[in-house]
Amino acid sequence: MPPATLPLLDRCHHPLVRDLAWLLLAPDLIDTPWPGRPGREVLGLSDDARLAGWLDDLEAWPGELERCIGEMLTGRMGLYHERLWQFLLANAPGTELLAHNLRIHRGKQTLGELDLLYRRRGETELVHLEVAIKYYLGLMEGPGGPHDQARWIGPGGADSLAGKREHLYRHQLRLTDQPETRLALREALASDAVGADRPLVIHRRLAIPGVLFYPWQQPLPTPREANPVHLRGTWLCWRAWRDYRDGLPAGTHGARLHKPHWLALPRPERLLPLAEIEALLAQHFRVPASPLQIALWQADMGWRRLFVVADDWPRQIPLPPPDVDQQGLSPR
Repeated sequence: MPPATLPLLDRCHHPLVRDLAWLLLAPDLIDTPWPGRPGREVLGLSDDARLAGWLDDLEAWPGELERCIGEMLTGRMGLYHERLWQFLLANAPGTELLAHNLRIHRGKQTLGELDLLYRRRGETELVHLEVAIKYYLGLMEGPGGPHDQARWIGPGGADSLAGKREHLYRHQLRLTDQPETRLALREALASDAVGADRPLVIHRRLAIPGVLFYPWQQPLPTPREANPVHLRGTWLCWRAWRDYRDGLPAGTHGARLHKPHWLALPRPERLLPLAEIEALLAQHFRVPASPLQIALWQADMGWRRLFVVADDWPRQIPLPPPDVDQQGLSPR
């Protein structure tokens, strides 16, 4: 296949460029009452040929992207994800990044922080974008009913889809309602010639890509508000690994996924034989261990994402948020 016709992710080799391409192409986990992420049209990258050329340029000259990510390669995945968005909004042809991680104060109290503030090039209306990247495993039994978002918890059991959704709704996406936020925005935009003297029109958006992992051989319905095209994986206990392995086609290869590179799956030429993946798992689960995410690939099967967890997982389940409000925010 000629390089110009390669699929958009397959053409990328640099790990940061691959993760950025994944971010552009991946769907959000949930559909909420407020608008979702800025799409490729807003970013000025809706045409596949233009996006391919933009990615090719990053592959050839990745220095600016590497400097933007910096120390986040050894930090938390959420901060790495934020840096990718900062770079994208600052460098995509259709958007301007105006501020990021803008703290809002009321006296000595910190009310919160705006993840990202941007606008479309040539426009004055502002967009407040909150971003989160999440990987949740679904529980057959747990808080609420089968469709409850509280049934979907992080690998470490510290948070849930329900809790994250409510925090975003009740706190993060409401920050622009506060007069302190508007004052902070005026100060941040004081030197901006485009919209400094105009009324502040602020739109709110949420980007929440990631993967929902369903229990192996146990039917579980999708959570409330799930995006119909959300990315899916499978989770299983270590004791079930051999049964799962025996159902894989011959020639399956795989890789352990290391944070923060949980976004784009590795290129097939970087994968290991399945026997080496099994040896890695066996070593990992010799003692009480954290969940481990792997990617599996075989030509006819395609890609699979898999979380293998200890036999006593989960060791904790977060409580659901109180008084869940399902109405969401208005589009503004």
